[in-house]
Amino acid sequence: MTVGTGTGTGDVAALRRWLDEASIDPAVGELRPDYRALLVAADGLRPGPSDGFSESMLAAAEADACGDPGAHPHVAAWHEAFRAFGAKPKRVRPSVDALLRRAPEGGLPRVDRLTDVYNAVSVAHVLPLGGEDLDRYAGPARLVRAEGTEPFEAASAGEPTVEYPRPGEVVWSDDAGVTCRRWNWRQCVRTRLTTRTTRAVFILDALGAMSDDALTAAGDSLTEALSAGSPGARTVTRLLRAV
Repeated sequence: MTVGTGTGTGDVAALRRWLDEASIDPAVGELRPDYRALLVAADGLRPGPSDGFSESMLAAAEADACGDPGAHPHVAAWHEAFRAFGAKPKRVRPSVDALLRRAPEGGLPRVDRLTDVYNAVSVAHVLPLGGEDLDRYAGPARLVRAEGTEPFEAASAGEPTVEYPRPGEVVWSDDAGVTCRRWNWRQCVRTRLTTRTTRAVFILDALGAMSDDALTAAGDSLTEALSAGSPGARTVTRLLRAV
């Protein structure tokens, strides 16, 4: 999906229109009424490989990462949420849990400068956080419980493949299929950030163990980092509640 060209207020209006169409299906609210998603849409981003800016953020996050992810109340709440739709969180971990476990065991991954930034914020604030290329979206973002027929574009041994979620699995999706499986476990190949991404949406996931103020603080950290790393970038946010 293209959300605008050029610069100025027109881009911000396009980002806001896209965010206004995002939704959470009531079935997800029945599962976890405490769920909230803070969506941050941005354009004018400066993409590229990992660099000194993203490295400094990752290094700071690694240094301050909590020592036992499973004991953190927000991570524990995500384990409960995964179990509620049939996932086993010790096998398919919430994204922030997986990152926190990597921090002391060789360090966080270095992927590209935009992915590095959101991973650093995820670890620093202990919440699942994903980023995707807005220009690769087909329609708005929707959080739903899958029917099991929605395509999920993945890769296996470097080759493209298509998978399908299990019925009832919580997934983010658009008009073309699943964009992220198991809530925040794995993103699809189609919409993932690349070294060419200039427009993106970032999704910050919170459950009841995280307050609205803490969620807002995480969002502020992300937007500040995006602005610092991409001078002139524009961001728009929207808070979605499950109920």
